[in-house]
Amino acid sequence: MNLKELLPAFDMIVVGEDDVDVLGVSYDSRKVEYGFAFFALPGHKTNGSKYIHEAINNGAIVIVTTERQKDCHITQVVVVDILKFMAVFCAKFYNYPDRHLNVIGVTGTNGKTTVSYMIESIFKQSNVDCAVMGTVNYRYKGNILEAPNTSPQSLDIYKFMRDVVNNGIKNIVMEVSSHALSLGRVYGIEFDVAIFTNLTQDHLDFHKDMKGYFKAKSMLFESLCKNNKTVEKYAIINADDKYGKKLASRVTNAQVKFYSTRKTANSDLKALNIRVENNGTSFDLIYNELKGKVSIKHIGLHNVYNALASFGAAVYSGISFEAAINGINNAAQAPGRLERVDAEGLEFEVVVDYAHTDDALKNVLSAIKKVKPKRIITVFGCGGDRDRAKRPVMGKTAVEMSDFVFVTSDNPRTENPNNILLDIEVGIKRSYKNNYKVIVHRQEAIKEAVFMAAKGDVVLIAGKGHETYQVIGTQKIHFSDVEMARKYIDLRKQKENARSLDAQKEFVF
Repeated sequence: MNLKELLPAFDMIVVGEDDVDVLGVSYDSRKVEYGFAFFALPGHKTNGSKYIHEAINNGAIVIVTTERQKDCHITQVVVVDILKFMAVFCAKFYNYPDRHLNVIGVTGTNGKTTVSYMIESIFKQSNVDCAVMGTVNYRYKGNILEAPNTSPQSLDIYKFMRDVVNNGIKNIVMEVSSHALSLGRVYGIEFDVAIFTNLTQDHLDFHKDMKGYFKAKSMLFESLCKNNKTVEKYAIINADDKYGKKLASRVTNAQVKFYSTRKTANSDLKALNIRVENNGTSFDLIYNELKGKVSIKHIGLHNVYNALASFGAAVYSGISFEAAINGINNAAQAPGRLERVDAEGLEFEVVVDYAHTDDALKNVLSAIKKVKPKRIITVFGCGGDRDRAKRPVMGKTAVEMSDFVFVTSDNPRTENPNNILLDIEVGIKRSYKNNYKVIVHRQEAIKEAVFMAAKGDVVLIAGKGHETYQVIGTQKIHFSDVEMARKYIDLRKQKENARSLDAQKEFVF
């Protein structure tokens, strides 16, 4: 496509020839080929301008940058807001794939991944194809791509959506992070349904305070309007979250639909007669004047909210009431969300969960308490180079809601792991509890938790969930909580079997 046709109405300066054909786009100089436009994006650790010459050597014919390059002899487009410019440019380059899709955006502190899996299940059970972009991966029709971020750069989103459209798919579910909203990664995308799960403390290292965090989340709902589509738009909002009503007031071009678990709530979707058991959760789902029996494999009240939001997204996307109920009932659990690790024969349970905020940890521990375990043994830590304020709060929650806690490393990144653990201990000491032990190495903490567990106990390994890596310094090393749990479950079984054989030998004459 010709550069002149691609250039949007934007504050920019074009240096050089604009009558050139752009054959591809990239912000990674290593992926640039002949005829590409290269976006020299700013970054936290480096700057794309350092790789302009590499991009040119690889075949770039256009450079998009925030500062004019004096020694650059190809076409330059100089812009102030390069992230938004890239979004608008790539939307046009990929021929606006969002206009051919029913785009469902899910945002909130917790629940986004589970909601995306539930929505996918409903569409699948209804024999309707659905693509997903989320924390675990990006996928459609058996194609699975690694997810470096919950919401990648706009260029990647538009490219993925174009592939989805070219494969005949009409629906896509996207987890939309507050970072993506703030940084313009989803700028210009025409969403049809927006879901708000909840808002609790997280990412304050980036947003500074809850006001800034809420403002970022609000952007998804403020952007809802008909634009280039004639379909009705919907904002599906958790009425029981204190930010829900406030968020609804910011929706001006879409129908607001509330969901709730409160009998007296004035909501469009409601869950009543909720029963949480150790093998799942059941409730009556009320929609308009219809009532459906829901029985999900997920445990906990928070998953009731997730189911309501998912059901709402489906029915407001044209799925029938009966099909939506069936899809919810057949939804599998998302990886790393209260994922059970087989400990058969040991008479206790081990579960892995992604909970990495205070609210998420509370929800998971509350769900486990509902099944009445003898003890809850929790393993958790907090990420480095991230919101320090949540560390003591999570420490206090962990020791108050668990019988014993192993405080350990999560992804320490470039922080000293011991300093992170000290921050967590500040909150623990406020609770005047001593039911914990600090073990810096996560593998050792998981081992001790598994070997401490006895009949009727539940071991919760929280914080990393589906992740298969640990970031230490600037290195990403392979590490899976599920794999580690299995390793030490197997080791414990071997030791107990060996003790059993030894005991039998003592009675052989």
